[in-house]
Amino acid sequence: MALLELYTEYNRVWIPDAEHVWKSAEIVRDFHSGDTVLELRLEDGTEHHHPLDPSNTRLPPLRNPDILVGENDLTALSYLHEPAVLHNLKVRFVESKIIYTYCGIILVAVNPYKQLPLYGDAIIHAYSGQNMGDMDPHIFAVAEEAYKQMARNHKNQSIIVSGESGAGKTVSARYAMRYFAVVSKSGSKTRVEDKVLASNPVTEAMGNAKTTRNDNSSRFGKYTEISFDRRYRIIGANMRTYLLEKSRVVFQADNERNYHIFYQMCSCAQLREFKNLRLLSADKFRYTCTGGDVTIEGVDDKKDLEETRRTFSMLGLKEDFQSDVFKVLAAILHLGNVEIRDSGKDKSSVSPSDPHVAVVCELLGVSAEALVRWLCHRRIVLVAETVVKPVPRERAVNARDALAKHIYAHLFDCIINRINTALQVPGKPHAFIGVLDIYGFETFDINSFEQFCINYANEKLQQQFNLHVFKLEQEEYMKEDIPWTLIDFYDNQPVIDLIETKMGILDLLNEECLFPQGTDQSWLQKLYTYLDTNPLFEKPRLSNEAFVIQHFADKVEYQCRDFLEKNRDTLYEELQDIMKDSEFPFLANFFREEEQSTGTSKGVKVRPARPRVKAANKQLRASVGDKFSSSLSLLMETLNATTPHYVRCIKPNEEKLPFEYDSRRVVQQLRACGVLETIRVSAQSYPSRWTYIEFYSRYSILMSHQEADLSDKKQTCKNVLQRLIQDPNQYKFGRTKIFFRAGQVAYLEKLRLDRLRGASVTIQKHVRGWSQRRKYLRMREAAIVLQQYIRGKRTIHKMVSAATLKRGWATVVIQRHWRGYRTRQIYQLVRLASVTIQAFTRGWMARKRYKKMVEEQKALILQKYARAWLARRRFQTMRRLVLNVQLSFRVQKLRKRIEEQNKENCGLVERLTSLASTHSHTVDRLQGVEAQLEKSTRQRASLEARERTVKEGATLTIAQLQKEIDALTLEKQDLEKEFEASTKEAKESFDVIKRHLLHEKENEARLRKIAENNTEIQRHDHEKEVEALKEEIKRMKEERVGLHRKIEEEGQVTSDLQEQVVQLTKHVKAIPELRRDLNNLQNQRTNMDRKMKQQSEQARAKMNEITRQLLGGVVEEEVLLGLTPNDSEAIYEVEDLLAAFEGLQKATRILENHQREQKESYETQLEGMQLKVDHLQNENSKLQNLFQEKSNINENIRQEVSRLSSENSVIPELTLQVSELQRQKHELEVHVEEQSTELTEKTEEITNILQKKIKEESSQRRHFEEKAEALEEVKRELQGRVEDLEEENDHSKRQQLMETEAKSKLRQETSRLTAENMDFEEQLDQKDRLIKKLQNQIHSLVSSQKAKEMSAAVIPKDYLGMLEFKREDEPMLIQNIILELKPKGVVVNMIPGLPAYILFMCVRYADYLNDEAKLKSLMNATICAVKKVIMSHHKDFELLSFWLSNMYLLLNCLKQYSGEEEFMKHNTPEQKRNCLQNFDLSEHRQILSDLAIHIYHQLITVMEKTLTPAIVPGMLEHESLQGISSMKPTGFRKRSNSIYEDLETHTISSIIQQLSVFHSTMNQHGMELGLIIQVVKQLFFQVGATTLNNIMLRKDMCSCRKGMQIRCNISYLEEWLKEKELQSFSVIDTLRPLSQAAWLLQVNKSTDEDAKEITDKCTELNSVQIVKILNSYTPIDDFEKRVTSSFVRKVQSLLQDRDGSTQLMLDTDYRFQVTFPFCPSSQALELLQVPNSLHLGFLTRI
Repeated sequence: MALLELYTEYNRVWIPDAEHVWKSAEIVRDFHSGDTVLELRLEDGTEHHHPLDPSNTRLPPLRNPDILVGENDLTALSYLHEPAVLHNLKVRFVESKIIYTYCGIILVAVNPYKQLPLYGDAIIHAYSGQNMGDMDPHIFAVAEEAYKQMARNHKNQSIIVSGESGAGKTVSARYAMRYFAVVSKSGSKTRVEDKVLASNPVTEAMGNAKTTRNDNSSRFGKYTEISFDRRYRIIGANMRTYLLEKSRVVFQADNERNYHIFYQMCSCAQLREFKNLRLLSADKFRYTCTGGDVTIEGVDDKKDLEETRRTFSMLGLKEDFQSDVFKVLAAILHLGNVEIRDSGKDKSSVSPSDPHVAVVCELLGVSAEALVRWLCHRRIVLVAETVVKPVPRERAVNARDALAKHIYAHLFDCIINRINTALQVPGKPHAFIGVLDIYGFETFDINSFEQFCINYANEKLQQQFNLHVFKLEQEEYMKEDIPWTLIDFYDNQPVIDLIETKMGILDLLNEECLFPQGTDQSWLQKLYTYLDTNPLFEKPRLSNEAFVIQHFADKVEYQCRDFLEKNRDTLYEELQDIMKDSEFPFLANFFREEEQSTGTSKGVKVRPARPRVKAANKQLRASVGDKFSSSLSLLMETLNATTPHYVRCIKPNEEKLPFEYDSRRVVQQLRACGVLETIRVSAQSYPSRWTYIEFYSRYSILMSHQEADLSDKKQTCKNVLQRLIQDPNQYKFGRTKIFFRAGQVAYLEKLRLDRLRGASVTIQKHVRGWSQRRKYLRMREAAIVLQQYIRGKRTIHKMVSAATLKRGWATVVIQRHWRGYRTRQIYQLVRLASVTIQAFTRGWMARKRYKKMVEEQKALILQKYARAWLARRRFQTMRRLVLNVQLSFRVQKLRKRIEEQNKENCGLVERLTSLASTHSHTVDRLQGVEAQLEKSTRQRASLEARERTVKEGATLTIAQLQKEIDALTLEKQDLEKEFEASTKEAKESFDVIKRHLLHEKENEARLRKIAENNTEIQRHDHEKEVEALKEEIKRMKEERVGLHRKIEEEGQVTSDLQEQVVQLTKHVKAIPELRRDLNNLQNQRTNMDRKMKQQSEQARAKMNEITRQLLGGVVEEEVLLGLTPNDSEAIYEVEDLLAAFEGLQKATRILENHQREQKESYETQLEGMQLKVDHLQNENSKLQNLFQEKSNINENIRQEVSRLSSENSVIPELTLQVSELQRQKHELEVHVEEQSTELTEKTEEITNILQKKIKEESSQRRHFEEKAEALEEVKRELQGRVEDLEEENDHSKRQQLMETEAKSKLRQETSRLTAENMDFEEQLDQKDRLIKKLQNQIHSLVSSQKAKEMSAAVIPKDYLGMLEFKREDEPMLIQNIILELKPKGVVVNMIPGLPAYILFMCVRYADYLNDEAKLKSLMNATICAVKKVIMSHHKDFELLSFWLSNMYLLLNCLKQYSGEEEFMKHNTPEQKRNCLQNFDLSEHRQILSDLAIHIYHQLITVMEKTLTPAIVPGMLEHESLQGISSMKPTGFRKRSNSIYEDLETHTISSIIQQLSVFHSTMNQHGMELGLIIQVVKQLFFQVGATTLNNIMLRKDMCSCRKGMQIRCNISYLEEWLKEKELQSFSVIDTLRPLSQAAWLLQVNKSTDEDAKEITDKCTELNSVQIVKILNSYTPIDDFEKRVTSSFVRKVQSLLQDRDGSTQLMLDTDYRFQVTFPFCPSSQALELLQVPNSLHLGFLTRI
């Protein structure tokens, strides 16, 4: 559509205005070609006729639709021109209070002159990682883009910040550097990023000053390079400075100040360290009071000096250096107060008594006489002599001021060098980001040399900017495959040539400076002569001391006064010599270093880019202009080698009023900073660019049903555009975007608005018709009813007269009274009769009831009820007893069944773990095969790529050299053959791998069957051992009964002491016999070991023989030595397998027979030894009684006892030997079992191949099952016998009680013994205790051994809920239960808290032993191991969840069994008995609690990192309500490097799915509900805070429809809470701020009542957030209204009294306080069993 066709009625245009630059007007009548006047209506309602030139078709620029106003990017506007840009900035700045706006690649920053909550760490983290354009424009977005491109493209970046003085350049650069410091922490102790930020206060104090335009104006240019390492963390920085305004040191204009540092020092003159500087107030120094006011409103110079000194120290600049700096600065102030008097005849003088001269000389360490002389004199060197000539006062003052300026410039350079040294990188940095804070284009009433250099630098920067914009546009078009046409853009190279080329302005200036008699006027005349023909150079009409240059921004008139002096920048050589000879080394080094650099340097020093002072000698010296030009060239080289990013700062008004917008000042700066040039370049091509999805979503309303039904949305968009816009030149189709010319989007918006308006009219028509029809029908019905009544009344009037009515009425009255009288009479008669009948009837019934009660005798009735009650009571008692008996029987039955089930479960669990391990091995093999497949595919792809490259090379060669085509075709054929061969080889290798994989699967299936059969066989063997052990128990009990009888018989024989002594001596003689028996056992053991070795060697030889027979012809001899029968990849022959199987079966039977015989013989020997030990112990106990009864032979007994005590000391050694033999026995059994199992596994692997052997094993299994049933019956019989034995044991206990009574009588008789007897008895008691302790140890060893052998027959109620372990097994326990435990194991999934229970049972055992060292060691090892696991797997969610659950459970167990009353309320009696007895573990509980808190926070961090990427897309960007589009295309042109192709689209379902995964995992790990609620609450807070923060930073998300989408998504989260039964725990309250924000987007925002409702309901949002949402509210359609400024002010006034936070962002790092509520466990520790899959066989249940 042509642009002229849009000038129709109701469209709006912009017309020039003197006050506001542009003003809006509405077209009243359509424009037609040839019209000379455009009829308009202004906004105030007045008519306006805009004249048009018929010869020139330039019409007023069209105004954008309101829907496009306020866009984040100016290039997204449909009409791109100056008034559109100006109005868009005004709407954003004044109405929406938004200071940042994009203009293509430029960030336009308007100074608000007010502190805004936009720069906190929360906002920095919000912009970190985001693409440019995804969020609202911000300086942080530009910094993030630079940082991201540096990391992604490995290229240096630059951020160019420019603008007028007072526009906010320094603050913007400071925030950019602060962003880099926050997002790229160095991680070192030096805190380099803090030093980088600390350099800003120092440079601002030394280089910033108050001007008429800015209170903190930078009077120098600065380029800061922030260096990064390979991990993109800040490691250092470097700073370059440009063109310091030295003249400000000695002169300031009205209402301006000198540099801040001088006023900071004067404000602290009373400090002790400043006393020797003899400072005065700032208004008493000439250099600080020239501008008038010496203070700045709102600035505290004292605090600023403290900050400056603090940053000095942070940068490593010590107190000595600071003292030297302050001394030089004070000397400059005093130098300005040196009074130079006029002595007449062009002479001047300084009073020797001037106090300031003495202070200056004292501070600088120079001679007062020399200083005074050479301030007022000058040495002139002639050919024959040297003449000293006095100078007039004016030149002496200039010399004084020149000295002050040079000293300050040297000091500034020194400080910059020291800062660079402090920020120096130790090595070569990997990359850097440069931040350029440089003056913008300046034009004042009087423009001098400084403005000339500044505008020269801006010309160079503008040229670089134009080229970069042009390059980006070209890249965008090439990327989208759009034909590239040359765009005419402004090239300012002629202006640059005018300044810097030969015979240019700078060249003529330098030439004039070489002449001693050169003046500004003579230089100006040369300019007029040589540059008069240049169109960019002009001569002013009214002045002969100025010249005009046409810059890219504007014409600037420069006054030529002092150009030569400032360019020379001279200082008398005599004054330089005085400074060189100074006794103050800090000052002297300034001028000495300058002299050295002058003599040695061959080039120009540009870092810092300050012009250095040189001696006034005859050598050619570089001028200030040359130095500046060189440093500028170096800067441009640096910028051209980097990727630039542009920030243009705008000053909205001259009065520095907050959020006041002066259109004239703004448009002047927009023209000067290149923003309008960017707009012009964009407008010449295709400025509006939308993706196909955005276009389809926005303009689907313009599509027909046939077009909308197409599945290809891209083709649909093309069809629609070709139908709507006939001119194909008005748009272009790219690969991912549609490009529109200016005005076409506005035309589409008009069509869309017309379609919506038409649809609205149709809907209104039908609704209004329905309403009117409804109203009409109601009125019609009412009219009909009225007609009916009126017509009926007329009929009555016609038929009835008045007399008739009177007679009728009288008749009715008479009838009424008569009928009432008759009715009352009848009623009274009936009532009287009824009362009489009732009285007689009731009396008769009462008498009858009384007689019946007397006859039936109430006593019988009472007896009946009492007997029935007694019978019921007896019945209930009997029934209760029967139920109790039944219940106890059923409980016992259930316990047995549960025990059996537990055994089966243990077996199943172990089988599952083995299957899981085999499955994992299979998966690993599959992964290996997949890796091989991928490798082959990559090889194939590489071959294909090679083929393609060869083809491309061939085609290029054909075009160039036709002669070589035959050779290339032959080469191509050879390559194709090689490719076919390689593909064939790859296919063959793939087939081989596939067959190998199938073979491995078959082997795995066979191994699984073998494992099942093996477990069955082992179970049957185990049952056989159990049966044998039961028989041994029975035999031992019989022997125990016989021993009891012997004890009774021997108890009667107590008559003679001599006989007992003889027996004692015999018994003592038996000890050597026992030793001999032990030696025999050891010999037998060695023989058995030797036999075992022989057998193992025989078995190994036989297996080797079998393997050689099987594989002798297949593999080599060396390989055979390393093979084992378990090799699943070996190839066997059937005949060889049969022979090997028979041989292995024979070896197995022989080994089993040997094993059985050795086991039986060893057990019999062990039993005999134990019987002897028991007999010896019984005899010793009898000796005690005998010694107490017979006191008359005390001395003899003492001797015998002493001898016995020496002999009895052998008993512990014997018990130790017994235990050692038992352990060796156990190791031998284990060794034999291992060998036997290895042999059986080998034989079973061979037999699995043969089907006949498998059938035999199945029949054996059925036979074993029958035997197992018989064993169960035997087991039950044994249990009955055990009960009988227990009764006999009780009987023996009663007999022992009788014996104890007899012993008590004997003790009474022994009370008469002497003190010696008492001592002897004490010794004897000690021996007895030692013997009992040994007995207990032997008993515990025997019982533990039996427990290991009879684990299947132990009754659960006998366990104490403890696990016995040795101190040396502690590392293995920690390794298996903590370090190597995986949360995905089968056992762990069945019993989630198993590690916690096992650890606590071990803790109970240590407490039971009262072993404090063991307990502390276990607890410390547990805590350290858990910490190690958490640190090494700090990103593993499942492992963190698992150990949080177990630490919480262990903490609860320590509380539950601590013995404290508050934790024992819910314990069972058994749990109360299992409480800890000896130690208080409250300190360890605290440590565990802290560890659990750490795990909790780490778990939350991992969950948040997983969930955060889905929050914003799922909660904000996804359209959960279908058919309601809450997004409008922004048309924002992202940088090509910023566009990412997101492979995964997150929705609200993604968030809910992730939450469900978290919830199910925590439930699977057995986490308590209270802890799960806290985790979910924290996650919901993260969702709400992240979503709300993005709303605050994304203007495009603040719309009514987006509020509907957000509330819908919140409802989905509420449904998820209900599904998980968490809705009653106030979790949803964390989303209340987000819910209120969504409500605020939907509610009406126009009246005072709306404002009151907003303040009443938005209680969770603070005033800053409410105002931000109201200002950012963006209508999606023209039917919605923007929020007016008056309404926002009304809401602000209502919110003034509201207390609370003033932060814009919610703190997403906030953590709710975690609590661990006590939850007692119902798990019975005595019923827990340790699965074998955990490899904790060294733990023993007690």
